Amino acid sequence: MPDSDAKGDDSGAVLDLASRLRSEHHQSLKLWQRMLSCTVRIENEIRARLRATFGITLPRFDMMAQLNREPRGLKMSELSRRLMVTGGNVTGLTDQLVAEGLVVRRATPGDRRAYNVRLTPKGKRQFDAMAQEHEQWITDLLSGMQRDERDALYESLDRLKSTLVTCLPSATDASA
Repeated sequence: MPDSDAKGDDSGAVLDLASRLRSEHHQSLKLWQRMLSCTVRIENEIRARLRATFGITLPRFDMMAQLNREPRGLKMSELSRRLMVTGGNVTGLTDQLVAEGLVVRRATPGDRRAYNVRLTPKGKRQFDAMAQEHEQWITDLLSGMQRDERDALYESLDRLKSTLVTCLPSATDASA
């Protein structure tokens, strides 16, 4: 029986074999685990498809996506914040992408310690091809839901996000 389809009853039966949640667990915990389970499954599939189709890792794709949104480039510190990784991780990703001619790194005028990173024309072309395929993969993965179900889920998650922004004032809103 797939973990996402396991059902519980009043006896405390296991609801989700992967997380070992039981029927007596709070609904919020069950919801969190279900969202996380869906996210991990989709992310793992996207990782595998990016590697098989384009020979690129998800972190490198994510970095190129951030740079694609900012044609003039971003400081490495801003990339680190947006990607939610350390500066060292951004440096490693940048080094790889520079070596492949997909990004260029230049010193920031007036600040000898800061660098600006932007996509090269080759990087932009490669990212555009990957982004188009990525969008189709996501569309395909979510195609088992009716449009009204996707719309309702999107609205519910939008309300959750708004609630979290209110409850967690220190959280930054770097994602959509």
